[in-house]
Amino acid sequence: MKRDSYMAASKVAALVIAAGALCLLLLPSYWIFLLTAVFIIGMSLQSLGLVVGRAGMISLCQMSFAGVGAWTVGYLNLIGFPGGFFVWLLIGGFAALPFGLAIGLPALRLRGINLAIVTLGFAVAFGVVLGTITYPGQTSFKMVERPMGFDSDQGYFILVLAIYGLVAVALEFVSRSKLGASWLAVSHSERAAASLGVSVPWAKLSAFAISSFIAGISGGLLAGYMGTLLAENFSMMQSLVLFAVAIMVGAQFPLGAILGGVLVALFPELLRRLNLPQDLGSVVFGLGAVQALSTGETISETFMRLWGKIMPKRVAKAPRAGVESLPAAREAVEVETVLEARELTVRYGNVVALNGASLSVPKATVVGLIGPNGAGKSTFVDALTGYLYKYEGSVLFQGKPMEGLTPCDRAHAGLRRTWQTTRISPDLSVGDYVNLASGGGLSDTQIDAVLAWLDCPTPQTPISAIDSGARRLLDVAGVVAARPPVILLDEPAAGQSYAEAVMLGKRIAEIPARFGSSVLLIEHDMDLVRTACSQVTVLDFGTVLAQGPTAQVLDMPVVKKAYMGIDFEQEAAE
Repeated sequence: MKRDSYMAASKVAALVIAAGALCLLLLPSYWIFLLTAVFIIGMSLQSLGLVVGRAGMISLCQMSFAGVGAWTVGYLNLIGFPGGFFVWLLIGGFAALPFGLAIGLPALRLRGINLAIVTLGFAVAFGVVLGTITYPGQTSFKMVERPMGFDSDQGYFILVLAIYGLVAVALEFVSRSKLGASWLAVSHSERAAASLGVSVPWAKLSAFAISSFIAGISGGLLAGYMGTLLAENFSMMQSLVLFAVAIMVGAQFPLGAILGGVLVALFPELLRRLNLPQDLGSVVFGLGAVQALSTGETISETFMRLWGKIMPKRVAKAPRAGVESLPAAREAVEVETVLEARELTVRYGNVVALNGASLSVPKATVVGLIGPNGAGKSTFVDALTGYLYKYEGSVLFQGKPMEGLTPCDRAHAGLRRTWQTTRISPDLSVGDYVNLASGGGLSDTQIDAVLAWLDCPTPQTPISAIDSGARRLLDVAGVVAARPPVILLDEPAAGQSYAEAVMLGKRIAEIPARFGSSVLLIEHDMDLVRTACSQVTVLDFGTVLAQGPTAQVLDMPVVKKAYMGIDFEQEAAE
């Protein structure tokens, strides 16, 4: 995974350097001046793409963050603050950061249109404030001083290009790190992200913090570019235009950020030369955003898809190591029963989903939890893993009560789960997901080993390219790689063929010995249950119907009646 990050970052850096060299060699000064704006706006789009494209949130106030950075640089320039332009630039970025955190706090509770209204409200308020004050140095005609050696348009273009390249490379590293993977996981499903031990609040706040810092830097660069600025440069409308362009081009990708910068900076110039209204650009960007949302594909993704058809990647399959290369299992507390539910009762109004249900999972065993549809299995799992905030009874994990702990806290403690329907972000690669689900720290060899053990696709494979059956196996691979004390597998065989289900049953049966994890298996496939489980608990209408050794329980007439609706004892009597 680290090797892929270095290669991707190197490509980004090389492309930025090549683009800058070509521009300086081939273009006159006027176009160099315009292209400087392209990269400044591209940096703002990169910051917005982090929040919108990666973390899946809405921010309609990105130019407000840039305005904080620009105003800070202008003020520091006016008072002659020591350190020069580079110091002012960093201070401008840090000045925008608290505003990003303040906007990120509502995102912990709000989503969609509600979050959009909050961010839009901030943009409106910020615009009003800027409209009532004068930009620093404007009345005294004191322009922002560019740093020595970069005071010409060509020199400032080189400076902007270098800072843009540094930001692009840094974002490429971050996006391929565990933090970047957590943003994508939260974007796709907050519940599933929490089950991996991802702190959803931290993921959201970190995205807004880094985004606002980069936006503040871009605003400071804009101040040096223009010399002096107006409130209209950071108005609500400018933020809306930036958001529309980010959606249209896919600003989370380096290509999309550059393309978006070209559109925002150069499209007005094209309209001017064609004697067309400048507002036409906003209409075009809005239509482009609608098109991207309706098709589910940005311009960057379209280009990458077409390029992939022209130049398909060749992924060499390295020899796969065995699971013995994985790190040792974490030490479990010396208890005979690692997970125990005592008299769990869950009510939804007048409906009793669970009624005094108890279950225990001994150390180093695979226990089945079965029952017909509507028996309360999913409710049971949600209560065990912390997704139900209110239930009666208690959950003990390694002898300690779990009440009051969030799903993320329980996952960190070593109580991990999968889901009936796969909730893996399709924007991740197979290897990135396993690295995230395992908690990080695995080598490429170790990731490859656990994938080979379950016959999953190679680490470089995009999750968007694999079917639902393979995604379920990948879900299992992720929690197994973490080696937690207890794993809850929620119908992992759904969508698998008979042969695949048999293989999966054998693999699940091996988990305690190979990985040191106990397993609670929720499943409808009785052949898989017989293969994998040493003990079984049967639920029916929220009540424990039977518990004991697998073969003995599955042969009970009362269990057969619950599954097939046939009273075998009555038939035998007749």
